[in-house]
Amino acid sequence: MPDFDLYRPSEEHDMLRETVRSLSEAKIAPFAAAVDEEARFPQEALDALVAADLHAVHVPEEYGGAGADALATVLVIEEVARVCASSSLIPAVNKLGSLPVVLSGSEELKAKYLGPLAKGDAMFSYCLSEPDAGSDAAGMKTRAVRDGDFWVLNGVKRWITNAGESAFYTVMAVTDPEKRSKGISAFVVEKSDEGVSFGAPEKKLGIKGSPTREVYLDNVRIPADRMIGAEGTGFATAMKTLDHTRITIAAQALGIAQGALDYAKGYVRERRQFGRPIADFQGVQFMLADMAMKIEAARQLTYAAAAKSERGDADLTFQGAAAKCFASDVAMEVTTDAVQLLGGYGYTRDYPVERMMRDAKITQIYEGTNQVQRIVMARNLP
Repeated sequence: MPDFDLYRPSEEHDMLRETVRSLSEAKIAPFAAAVDEEARFPQEALDALVAADLHAVHVPEEYGGAGADALATVLVIEEVARVCASSSLIPAVNKLGSLPVVLSGSEELKAKYLGPLAKGDAMFSYCLSEPDAGSDAAGMKTRAVRDGDFWVLNGVKRWITNAGESAFYTVMAVTDPEKRSKGISAFVVEKSDEGVSFGAPEKKLGIKGSPTREVYLDNVRIPADRMIGAEGTGFATAMKTLDHTRITIAAQALGIAQGALDYAKGYVRERRQFGRPIADFQGVQFMLADMAMKIEAARQLTYAAAAKSERGDADLTFQGAAAKCFASDVAMEVTTDAVQLLGGYGYTRDYPVERMMRDAKITQIYEGTNQVQRIVMARNLP
């Protein structure tokens, strides 16, 4: 029988949630609408998270980080996403970008790159997808060719979150074209490396405050010791990383859904029609009940997956995919229902639920579409 106590947040986790919620409501929420409207990076959120040491809590203590466990990271992302999904991608993508280094990097690489991340001096992004390699990531074309004590990288990476803002990038590139996925290696590329440039920000439906750009690699020459792990192990590291970080997307989806429910609850208690609050009507009550029920189910699945991530359980691949898939589907449904509960007001940008609905959609797409998640689950049935 599993030890379910391992799934339950501790007193320290509860205190962390309160801390992040207070910070988010005071220093992130006031800027969320403007960040979305202006499609600008949420610098206020980054400054607040760095000041509170909440921007990359997953970094181990030996590299200057907080050494927080997977559930603590989930709680940070969930609570930030509750007020601003774009801002929640700061801690989420810092983990995504740097986890390959944590999992497979040399001690020298960890010391060099995790320290600045922990201090808040740099952010970390993840470069896997390409224009012709999305769900089929193993079909990437970016090449890395050995040249003495260096590797020279050429290619284009697409859909890179926080591109241009991050100083460091984990880049997957083909080092042996004959071996397909086993011919892919991982590297750390720096924004300042000669030959690195960025495309224009994508014009997106949601998460407009988190820049998404192409990353161009034009004869980028980097030292050989910037390879993460052994040659040919990059794709395996990338997939292992996603096993853990899909749970952070579940956390983001969970936070978005909770924020929408919280706002809708307050609205229906104040909005009066036919002489009484619309919260008194059974049809509205049933909608709220279903929203809350599904959010709680998503929360339990996400927290359980976080516990499995921390322990490295054998069924993590299934559980991470399940949490991401279920929580993101719930987020889309709950935010759509929140818009419905606000009626015409919900359809306007004067109220936050339409932003939450737009933000929720991406959680069903990135870090593996939910169709791919179902393939992953089917192949890893416990």
